[in-house]
Amino acid sequence: MQAYRAALADKDGNPGLLIIEMGEKLFKTPAGPKNVSLEKCDFGLGPGVLKGAYAQMPRYMPDTDRVEDLETRLLHCMVTLQGKDPAEIKKHRFANESKHQSNTDWEKIVAYIAYQSDGMKLSMPTAHPKEREAIQIGEINFFRAVGPMDFSCATCHAVTGKRIRLQALFNALDPKQAGDVMSSWPTYRVSHNAMRTMQHRMWDCNWQMRLPDIDLGSPNTVALIAYLTHQANGTKLDLPGMRR
Repeated sequence: MQAYRAALADKDGNPGLLIIEMGEKLFKTPAGPKNVSLEKCDFGLGPGVLKGAYAQMPRYMPDTDRVEDLETRLLHCMVTLQGKDPAEIKKHRFANESKHQSNTDWEKIVAYIAYQSDGMKLSMPTAHPKEREAIQIGEINFFRAVGPMDFSCATCHAVTGKRIRLQALFNALDPKQAGDVMSSWPTYRVSHNAMRTMQHRMWDCNWQMRLPDIDLGSPNTVALIAYLTHQANGTKLDLPGMRR
């Protein structure tokens, strides 16, 4: 087990680095009905500025008047800049490991954008009232039990030392444990043979709780990501991550 964990920590051998390279090409290649690239997308620091943007998300975006995480913002740019159909984008958001699919273009692009903040500290802004509101809503959702199993996020992630079989579960109430997780996403999942994004993590947890399929970039997922990021503020990003 120790040797396996050491292998996961070997950043130079992380397949996610290749996925990031693919994502860069996709990001810079004109696409969609408008045949433009994503290079003018504003992730909060100005059009085309990627360095440090992911480290400061989720954040309030004045042009949409809402708090957005990286993936919500990317969806907005694909629709407004490139003219793509949001429904079509969402159909191909995540690779299906049960069908042995490789990473989707979506996952590649997200990994590339996030990687531009590697080594920087998470610092979600809280100056705007909607940013603070998102964190508060995320905390409520974290503890709220729902669904046929009466599960909440806290069922698995509010106590140190819990496990599911051999998988250790992080305690989101502990800033260090929250930081260890939030600083490594997007992450390459060895068991999935694919790079996974934070929105996928939200979707997957929702599925495991036996809840209805959750929409990409829904306000609830953004609020949860805001809460977890706030818990991890100050942690240095170490991307791409690699996990079981």
